[in-house]
Amino acid sequence: MNLTRFNQAPTYHPPHHEGMKCLRLQGHEAGAVQAQPALWLGLSILAPGGHTALDASALEKHYVVLQGTVTLITETQGQRLETQLHPLDSVAIAPHESRQLYNHSPHEARVLLAMPMPARGG
Repeated sequence: MNLTRFNQAPTYHPPHHEGMKCLRLQGHEAGAVQAQPALWLGLSILAPGGHTALDASALEKHYVVLQGTVTLITETQGQRLETQLHPLDSVAIAPHESRQLYNHSPHEARVLLAMPMPARGG
């Protein structure tokens, strides 16, 4: 068992994330992961106006909105889609699919993130 208390979860600072506090809940600095394939969990707290850049990664991402409303913008093969995510809405972002999260509301938003652990050496 690996227990991470919310008030002790390590913070991390991904590039191109503005007005956000990002916490590791499991994996990486929050402790070893035993499952295979391994994944890690994080929590992104978006202040009003907080956002990510419209970026893609080589890894699949899964988001669950826990609190607030988040605008999700995706772009695949030049096609742009914008949608509102509300509490308990979830979305899977494919590898190499560009995505941006944006909190346009005047209230904090919280998003749970699950991602596979990167391959060793990568």
